[in-house]
Amino acid sequence: MPATLAMSNNETPPIGLGYAAGQLAAALVTAATHEDAATRRRAGQRVQRWHSVLAGMTDGTVTVGSRTPVAGLPAWVTPEVVRGGFATGAAAAGGPLRDHELAVIERMGLPSQRSALFAYYLSEPGMTELYAILDSGRYRIEVPEEAALPAVAWLLRADDRDRATELVDTLLPYAGQLRFAPASADERAGDPEIVWRETAGHVRQTLTAKKPNPRIESMREALTVWNPFADDLLALWCQSADDTGRVGYQFPPGWKNQAVALLDRYRRLAATHTWCSKHRKPKENMAILRGALEKYVAGTGIGSREARLLQHAVDSMLRRRGPIGSDAHTALRERQAADAARPTHQALAVLVAGRVAAQPAETGIADTAQAIASVASDEAAETGLPPGAAIPPSIARVVRRAQAGTPEELIAAGVIGSAEVLATLVPQLSAATIAVSYPDPALQTLAAAHYRAFRNRRSLLLLNLEHQVRIHELPWIQALNRHRRIAGTANKHAAHTLRRLGGLVLNGFPATVLPNPMITELATLSKQANIELPWVEELAADIFMGTFSAKFLHAAKTAAELLHGSLYERYYGIDYAAVSAIDDTRRRWRIARTSTTFDALCHDRASNPTSRYSVAANGMVIEQAQILTTHNLATLVAKADVTPAKGWDSLAQQCLNRIVELARQLDHNPRPLRTVKDLAYAWRHMLFYLSQTAPAIQRRFVTDAQSSLNSQADHVQLRLQPALDGLSHILDGGSFDQSGTAGTARRLLGWSTNGHWLLQPNRPAKG
Repeated sequence: MPATLAMSNNETPPIGLGYAAGQLAAALVTAATHEDAATRRRAGQRVQRWHSVLAGMTDGTVTVGSRTPVAGLPAWVTPEVVRGGFATGAAAAGGPLRDHELAVIERMGLPSQRSALFAYYLSEPGMTELYAILDSGRYRIEVPEEAALPAVAWLLRADDRDRATELVDTLLPYAGQLRFAPASADERAGDPEIVWRETAGHVRQTLTAKKPNPRIESMREALTVWNPFADDLLALWCQSADDTGRVGYQFPPGWKNQAVALLDRYRRLAATHTWCSKHRKPKENMAILRGALEKYVAGTGIGSREARLLQHAVDSMLRRRGPIGSDAHTALRERQAADAARPTHQALAVLVAGRVAAQPAETGIADTAQAIASVASDEAAETGLPPGAAIPPSIARVVRRAQAGTPEELIAAGVIGSAEVLATLVPQLSAATIAVSYPDPALQTLAAAHYRAFRNRRSLLLLNLEHQVRIHELPWIQALNRHRRIAGTANKHAAHTLRRLGGLVLNGFPATVLPNPMITELATLSKQANIELPWVEELAADIFMGTFSAKFLHAAKTAAELLHGSLYERYYGIDYAAVSAIDDTRRRWRIARTSTTFDALCHDRASNPTSRYSVAANGMVIEQAQILTTHNLATLVAKADVTPAKGWDSLAQQCLNRIVELARQLDHNPRPLRTVKDLAYAWRHMLFYLSQTAPAIQRRFVTDAQSSLNSQADHVQLRLQPALDGLSHILDGGSFDQSGTAGTARRLLGWSTNGHWLLQPNRPAKG
């Protein structure tokens, strides 16, 4: 999110150009200087997009902070959005004609215009084609707009001509700009239970693009090219040695001809083998031998100093390697040859890419073990790779990113390693749940494909508590929803999926906050299940307006029901009875309801004067709202009925392990603030889980935590001991003063405006 805003808490912040200009400058540098051509190309595309952002902000065609940021485009049109939530002024469904559009234009002899395509699809042959697309299920929707004309076709086939006509009238003004029909696909959408992080096609591209490692190639060239040449060079000089080993003393017949041939060979090798440059360095032994040889061949001779250097180089090489042909020398070269014969990562990546090419490009890989198996004998014969060679871990990790399976399977396999990654995959499960509410199979397929595309719509930077465009606001969904049946089985299916996803996050990633995309999915499912729940998003401190929507108060009241009188309430000094009594929500800015009392409570708890703006001060206020609401934990447990798989104390222990891991990362960390926040979030989650256990379990947990902390590095102990002392102090019936301290004990929070005590560990630890 941009951090270049200047505002008070009582007015809309003017959005400066600094962030966009900085992003443009960074992209320009990368486009001009990066060594990789593909990276330069992608940076060039970013340059164009950020230039469009700046141009639109300057001429007023782009309004940053609005849910309708592009002049002339309604909210339902998907805008092209770049990092930070800035709209470029273009529509995601716009741009040049795509290949699938050009194919229809060529096949039907149409003008090369989207308006002509739109008119064709509304004709009888075009509508017949749309019917076939709907029935086959073999299509791909990349942006939500591509579902619009299939929706028109379905409505007409369902004899709902009024809504089909209304939808066409809505789309018609944009028929020349936007894509309203999907591209075809080779296969129908598969089992919605099976998800994957990356497609087989993407993995293949990554493997094919793998470049040789310069260090490995340089070493390989040294072993296979330059070491043998150095041996021949040394052997030639040894032919000129006298009985004492002094070289350049006597030259047998044909010696000069051998020298000329060897120097010619060097020039050919140097022209074609360019990875290793060691042979060019004047102080290297091989360069000294070659330089002296060139002078002898030229007839200029060498001086006494050069003769001493030559002799020293020869003696050094013989001493280190042994005489040419000796047992020691032969063994050395055999070991080096074996090292050089090992296959490169690039060669193995090409082999694995060929294996992956046999998989459907648009899906994951069901059996990644086969793709990363050792080199088979027939593959060895075809590629020259040694049979039985193992695929290196770095390549195996790339392939496993395409492993297909249920979310539970992928979490267990380590393929899904964070709640953020999980959040990118769950829309497929939600899509299947949403589709259940439609009665027709063809419409179910369309609804599921559209939902997945809609969830790929990037969020805009919004101000004044405005919300992102919601799926029911899209005109084709409004028309289709008249045919939706939300009851019975659909509600139960949604409720089941809601508990399942909540359990995946709670049990799989207990120490991290729910990412906003996951909150969106949970909110959608709870609405589908007809369960109104107060899901609250993580807010950006740099654009925080100083107030919270009413759902934050509702979430805090949910937490109050669950945590009144708990360890959590005592540790954070909350009066949940007072929170439950707040009842002053009112509509603000004609957009959302807010509570002045709840806002003031968060500001007071953060000790933050509302008249001054800073990102850190805003972060402190937002953190207090997260503490009061438990940032969806209470909603998950008390309302969505999500429970731990192995007990609350097990989740608390996982949080403690994460806390210690994060504390280790603070040592010599040049950018520690994000780590401090993550540590505080994990600490808060740990307290929530402990609050669901009996006091005896809580005390035993703290005792065990102290024993574990005593075995950590000194800097970890110094950082975490005050926090653990604070927890013990609360369990003993104590409390913190207004600053969150009690002697050496500290309340652990994530935000601070004057330097965080976790980053100043040079105080003596208690005990």
